[in-house]
Amino acid sequence: MTSTFTVHAASGYEQLMGRWSRRLAPKFIDFAGLRGGEKILDVGCGTGSLTFELAKSGDLAEIHAIDFSPVFVMAAKERNTDPRVTISQADATALPFPDNAFDRALALLVLHFVPEAAKAVAEMRRVVRPGGVVAAVVWDHYGGMAGMRMMIDTIAALSESGRQMRSRYCFQPMMQPGEMKRTFVEQGLVDVTEAELMIRMDYSDFDDLWAPIGAGEGPLGRYMTTLDAAEQKRVEAAVRDAYQAGRPDGARSFANVAWACRGTVP
Repeated sequence: MTSTFTVHAASGYEQLMGRWSRRLAPKFIDFAGLRGGEKILDVGCGTGSLTFELAKSGDLAEIHAIDFSPVFVMAAKERNTDPRVTISQADATALPFPDNAFDRALALLVLHFVPEAAKAVAEMRRVVRPGGVVAAVVWDHYGGMAGMRMMIDTIAALSESGRQMRSRYCFQPMMQPGEMKRTFVEQGLVDVTEAELMIRMDYSDFDDLWAPIGAGEGPLGRYMTTLDAAEQKRVEAAVRDAYQAGRPDGARSFANVAWACRGTVP
């Protein structure tokens, strides 16, 4: 499996998205559900936002977490102090577990970066026992991330390459209304439910928002690395102006909506 998410350093990811995925994780767990004594698989654990939120539930039996990126796996392992948690490198589209091995398989902000997202859902279904739950959540890049659309639309107004980047960003897998639900049903899950989850992303100033992107992290950061130095400065200045919106630099807050989907293995 390839991934369309670019990560250079775990610390950069934490500033870009990890701090916000930690806000989303409790809402996602409430949506996905948990029961005492369960064995849980976290697919695409990143730096451990969902993994360690799950570990706060003291009555879970085991938590297995996998990620495709060795950078993320190393960072999560360094954070782990819970003997119930096992973290390893693996492919979401070829999970290294037997059939019916888990009570639930959960994926937080992962499927939209998996080109073969339906195959990943099929694998999650395979490793969950009958009666168990498969659940996933992804950002709504097109209509649910005001802060990111502010940046993406600003960049798209500057160049054709920016417009092409916007098209790729807004229409990644699993992001359109009903898309995940249809995929869950197609992969044989039943009692499938889709919902919207919302958090806010709060930044202390423009540099708090831009630093990881300027360092090349994430989809927008990867785009920035394709530009020459002069164009990078032009883009940064334009996005800074959009962020500040005619007011002095400082704190800003953006609402962010994610699509969540849950289904039962028959």
